[in-house]
Amino acid sequence: MSNGTSLSQITRQQVRAVDRISIENFGVPGVVLMENAARGCVDILAAHGARCVRICCGKGNNGGDGLAMARLLDLRGIPTQTLLFCPPTEITGDAAVQLNIVQKAELPLVIVPADATDEALDQLLSGADWIVDALLGTGMRGNPRSPLDRVIQAINRSDAQKLAVDLPSGLDCDLGTPGEPTVEATVTATFVAPKVGFAVETAKRYLGEVVTVDIGAPRQAIERACAKE
Repeated sequence: MSNGTSLSQITRQQVRAVDRISIENFGVPGVVLMENAARGCVDILAAHGARCVRICCGKGNNGGDGLAMARLLDLRGIPTQTLLFCPPTEITGDAAVQLNIVQKAELPLVIVPADATDEALDQLLSGADWIVDALLGTGMRGNPRSPLDRVIQAINRSDAQKLAVDLPSGLDCDLGTPGEPTVEATVTATFVAPKVGFAVETAKRYLGEVVTVDIGAPRQAIERACAKE
């Protein structure tokens, strides 16, 4: 899953630049990058023998990755239910494309209200052997806000294994400092390269196994983005 650039780590600003340069300068549609990210995550779940998956999605592109995963898991015959923790009207851009596909394909999707009880959250996650954390991305700073703080707590209460999409929700990707709370991942599927904060001691207990996923960004885009700092 290497991108071939031998990049050892990447910052929040650099990873955003990779996306922007890939789209604006090389004409790679953002939804293609999202598809590649999702496919890499699904490959990891399949390699670990996932049998029943819950995908927890927020409203940003991290959630869009999770929505794309729902279709790809369905194609592999892996029972999957997607839990969306925001109103569908708040989903925009490439993530909205993925939500539209999930809805038109009539894949299992639950719109979870912000006032869902802890008991209801636990019930929604029950029965899964893997939970996908696609709640918060690299823009996360500080403590997760309600209702995602309680969703993260519910994920951590579950006995299921956890796959973090790009990074565990709640973790600052540059500083490596965990918010209260932060997802405790079994595997972190990180895009392009490990984030600089992953090397910080405070981050390590939340990361689990770190696997780098190639999202199909051109090598030249990655090199340009990383030359800017």
